[in-house]
Amino acid sequence: MRCPVPSVTQVTEIVWYNKWLNHEPYDLRWDPKYEGRVEYSGTTEKDCILRITDLRESDIATYYFRYKTTQYSEWKYSYGFTLSLTDLKVERIYDNTLTCITTCTLTDNPTYIWYKNGQLLDESTSPQYKDPVSSIYVDSYSCAVKGHEDLHSPAMCAQGLNCWRVTYTKRRICVLKGSTVNISCSYTHPTSYIEQGSFWFTQKHPVDLSSYPEYAGRVEYNRNTENHHTMTITDLTEKDSAEYKFRLLTTDEGRFSGLPGVMLTVTGKSSS
Repeated sequence: MRCPVPSVTQVTEIVWYNKWLNHEPYDLRWDPKYEGRVEYSGTTEKDCILRITDLRESDIATYYFRYKTTQYSEWKYSYGFTLSLTDLKVERIYDNTLTCITTCTLTDNPTYIWYKNGQLLDESTSPQYKDPVSSIYVDSYSCAVKGHEDLHSPAMCAQGLNCWRVTYTKRRICVLKGSTVNISCSYTHPTSYIEQGSFWFTQKHPVDLSSYPEYAGRVEYNRNTENHHTMTITDLTEKDSAEYKFRLLTTDEGRFSGLPGVMLTVTGKSSS
């Protein structure tokens, strides 16, 4: 969010806030809810821009800005900026046309990226996919916004409900060093294929995570219910920070990876 300050104004002090504490605006930089996720530092129009990373639903709010200048020692207050968050969703709007749907209008004229079975297809400034949709029932489509390729929409089956598809319960997880994490997903596959195994991996080439010595005794797989899988990692270290992806194996050499995966960040002191 940009600072609503005239470019000719010499700013000496700034504060971004979305609530009051003890009759004073509560600086976002001191709010524990935003720790490590809020950035603004300077007093110029360029570097007082508010940046919030790893956005969450709890961040939906109206944000305000106040400042002092060389001309005025008293605080001057801006109007509010309302932040809305949206999920991406693929919908079929005509028999053979897909569109990438958002619940609110995105800023900065985004470029949309399309994927088929997790593989890059095309990118365009239009939210509609320009080519005919596959008639092969095992195929699935998803979309993302350029610059945020790690945040795909859920995959939509080209025909019917049983295609290659992995949906993660959470896409970003942040936990303390020494703690335990559960990373879960649900999945579907064509009915003509029979499931034969599954595992999680982090590298470019899919290799079962549990086969690595550094994860020995710390990784457990649990097939909770049909088409639902959870990986548990215990005694987490900062080296465990990575992107974790699910891999499904079936008959007829069927292999499908849920890309992109879940971003795990391990930080802070041990929880013990």
